[in-house]
Amino acid sequence: MEDMASIFAGCRTIAVVGMSNNPARASHDVARYLMDFYQVIPVNPNFESLLGLTCYPDLQSIPVPVDMVDMFQRSENIPPFVQPAIDIGARVFWMQLGISNAAAAATLRAAGLTVVQNKCTLVEHRQLANLCN
Repeated sequence: MEDMASIFAGCRTIAVVGMSNNPARASHDVARYLMDFYQVIPVNPNFESLLGLTCYPDLQSIPVPVDMVDMFQRSENIPPFVQPAIDIGARVFWMQLGISNAAAAATLRAAGLTVVQNKCTLVEHRQLANLCN
């Protein structure tokens, strides 16, 4: 839990890649939860805004520094996001529950990023918050 605590403590801005406009989708629910604690930036080329927030087509289009890239993409679709995450200076690359990619993780770690795989940001953050109460 200490690693999770430091990850969340070091974040101010989270780019949610693959965010959906469907409230039944995990990406929508997780982003809505995270908005209470962080600046959330939706990334999805199919929308101009989500949850009242400006939505960007890709990581490179985000005009502010991003601390965490929170991925809602299939495991096999992760590689194209690796170099852009490195290029924008993200410190954490998070692959949501059910998502992992060993080659991408190795490249990201070699570039100095913290990598989390197969975990939900909402669940992990909520668990930490409950420990503090």
